[in-house]
Amino acid sequence: MKFKLLAATALVVASMAPALAADLPNTKAPPAAPSIAPFFFVNDNSISLSYQFTATDPGYFLNGNSKFGKSVLNFTHFDVWGYGTNFFTIDLLKSGSLDAAAPCLGPGADCPNATGSTEIYGLFRSTLGLNELFHTKAFSWGPLTDVSLEIGGDANTENNYVGPAKRDVVAGLEFSFALPYKGHLNISPLYYKEWNHNAFLIPPFTTNGPLNGNTSFDGTWDIETNYAMDLGFLPDAFPLTFSGYANFHGPKGRGISGAVPYVGDGSVAKTAVEFNSEQKLSLDVGKMVGGSTYSHFFDVWVAYRYWQNKFGLDNTKSPGLCAGSFGSCTEQSWVTGVTVKF
Repeated sequence: MKFKLLAATALVVASMAPALAADLPNTKAPPAAPSIAPFFFVNDNSISLSYQFTATDPGYFLNGNSKFGKSVLNFTHFDVWGYGTNFFTIDLLKSGSLDAAAPCLGPGADCPNATGSTEIYGLFRSTLGLNELFHTKAFSWGPLTDVSLEIGGDANTENNYVGPAKRDVVAGLEFSFALPYKGHLNISPLYYKEWNHNAFLIPPFTTNGPLNGNTSFDGTWDIETNYAMDLGFLPDAFPLTFSGYANFHGPKGRGISGAVPYVGDGSVAKTAVEFNSEQKLSLDVGKMVGGSTYSHFFDVWVAYRYWQNKFGLDNTKSPGLCAGSFGSCTEQSWVTGVTVKF
């Protein structure tokens, strides 16, 4: 009897052994550490090199030509975190000799050895999503995915004669919409305020007192849009993406106070509505070669840029700068380039 009891006990213990072993501490390796969610859900950085074939700069022309080539080196950063997004881009732009560097007013007879100007331009935009801030879905409906608070600014410097030193701030809202194939469309109605510099407002170009060329434009409205969508209806072997932007700036006044007269080149004429856009078609070479893991790691692209009333200068009413300078206040140009993400 005692033997049968011991045997039965042994069978029960044997049958429980796997379960007991599972509850015992692992003496061979420590337990895996709990995973930590990253601060940034998306953290993309890229470098682009591009060439613009027919750029313009208001007032710069020679022998009936106002078009010149421009090389652009660009760095872009974009991130998404728990409450919004951050976008930063900076360009280094080198113009052809028609867009002459200072002290040349232009590449005319008075400056036969003109070299092209160099510009640095930076832009920053940051958003805070209302859905994220209030932990709700109230700001999502249909294709609308979020409504965000948006702030940002631009800054530039260029070594041509005008000596621009643009500084501006923007603030307002951003409405985000979903597009097919995981695309997006953002529409941002904003307030815009700009400060700049204009060498034509320095004596002897004007005779109305001690002017230093600094300008302070009126605050105005601003509508910025950007969009991107993979063309997912195409075969996987031919991955194309359509993207771009279209921005409208309202009239911003003359940028100066007092009774400064209109000068002959029109550089202090009242500004008009400015429209700046670019449409881009990109071939995802990274995905073609390495699969979806390397999507958009290397893109080859072509774009078309249209910029009406450049810098706010009215293309029809600014003699010497626009209407009389062979359309230099309207930019229509093809651009081609490559982008590498890291």
